[in-house]
Amino acid sequence: MIRFVTNVINLNKAIKKSFRNSEFRLLSILVAVCLMIGTVFYRIVEGWSWLDCVYFSVVTLTTVGYGDLNPTTAISKIFTMFYILIGLGLFLVFVDTLSRRLFSVNIDKPIPKD
Repeated sequence: MIRFVTNVINLNKAIKKSFRNSEFRLLSILVAVCLMIGTVFYRIVEGWSWLDCVYFSVVTLTTVGYGDLNPTTAISKIFTMFYILIGLGLFLVFVDTLSRRLFSVNIDKPIPKD
């Protein structure tokens, strides 16, 4: 439990440190905009609830893909293909940048032994 709390604190520090960087802020905005575009698109074209649209956008970009919601129209399927290619790239760069920041927070600390 102590390790979990320590990891949450370190993640919080990494996020705060990352937002001082203008490139990371821009990347965060791009990921948020990508999620919003997907959400609005699925709301208009598929007619899903807002929660379902956000849920599907996040599940798609994180490559989880539960399969409980599926695009039903041809335009939605085409959009989803491009959405995955573009959004996944943005999301992976975001996660990579955040993880690099997270590890730089802990670089001076020794690894605790269990």
